[in-house]
Amino acid sequence: MIRIDTVTKRYPDGTVAVDRLSLDIPDRAITVLVGPSGCGKTTTLRMVNRMVEPTEGSILLDGTDIRQQPVNTLRRSMGYVIQNAGLFQHRTILDNIATVPRLLGWSKQKARGRAAELMERVGLDAALARRYPYQLSGGQQQRVGVARALAADPPVLLMDEPFSAVDPVVRKGLQDELLRIQDELGKTIVFVTHDIDEAIKLGTMVAVLRTGGRLAQFAPPAELLSAPADAFVEDFLGADRGIRRLSFFPSEGLQLQTTPVVAIDAGAERPGPRADAPYLLVTDADGRPLGWAEPDRLTAGAIDPEQLLPCGRPFVPGTDSLRTALDGAVLSPTGWAVAVDATGRTVGVVSQQVIGEAIRAAHSRVAEDTGVKAAR
Repeated sequence: MIRIDTVTKRYPDGTVAVDRLSLDIPDRAITVLVGPSGCGKTTTLRMVNRMVEPTEGSILLDGTDIRQQPVNTLRRSMGYVIQNAGLFQHRTILDNIATVPRLLGWSKQKARGRAAELMERVGLDAALARRYPYQLSGGQQQRVGVARALAADPPVLLMDEPFSAVDPVVRKGLQDELLRIQDELGKTIVFVTHDIDEAIKLGTMVAVLRTGGRLAQFAPPAELLSAPADAFVEDFLGADRGIRRLSFFPSEGLQLQTTPVVAIDAGAERPGPRADAPYLLVTDADGRPLGWAEPDRLTAGAIDPEQLLPCGRPFVPGTDSLRTALDGAVLSPTGWAVAVDATGRTVGVVSQQVIGEAIRAAHSRVAEDTGVKAAR
């Protein structure tokens, strides 16, 4: 565990970047520091590996003050990932990743072997090993940065807005990759971001900091969204925090309908319109969704995929959340979401009304659980 105990950072001009901050950062979890500009997120992160020294207070790593070991030894025991990766432009990708193991005295062969393993772990093609950073995309460079931070197998990983310089699609992929790697390796990660959506998605615990480096709230994402500590936290979370909260409600209990689903190569008999499902979902021969159509426009053997209404983004019941299911229904011109299995084949459809009922039921369960815990 990393314990930040009443830490203050005051600069010579009197500026207070961090003000009496206390946090217990749990092992084998992702703790996210989030807040507006000037709230001391990066300063706090840099105090953990002594790139910045605190003015007051102490930081303990597994019960030992970090000032009790040489600063270089401390830093080499922690992985560090920054925005734009911070790679050595004159070194190949393989040698970039092998940097810390080589500093620790590993042989070149052993260090490069470890680097090759990590390239595969972070989703980098082995063919990139001999290239240089300028030959890679931004997303690939960030993967190299993560691999380099993991090279010496450090127990602690510090990440300072590592994904903020890439486009949203790449950023989502990097976030998913980090969660996958964390599930496999179980590192103690301290992650800095200004993006509340990123904090909610990645964080096991989220620390919201105020301007001036004071702690506003430290809680799991679901608790943060359901019970903001004060008006500042509520405003920072934004007006759509209720939608974000749906990310923690599972979709496996949704009642799916299969009657309105028809394959593109189906015979003359097709389902007719239902009172609650006025459209038919057309799939290809393998069951993958193509789009929606009105039943009276479908004639045997005459389904034209180009005339179908888009079906929105499908969701996977039991894997995706109610937020994802609701998003699919809202984006669909029919108001219905499409459910698929892990292979992308259609398993049913569900209306906004049914999703709404599931949301109300989920809220009721949370309220009951909260009441039971309060009674105890």
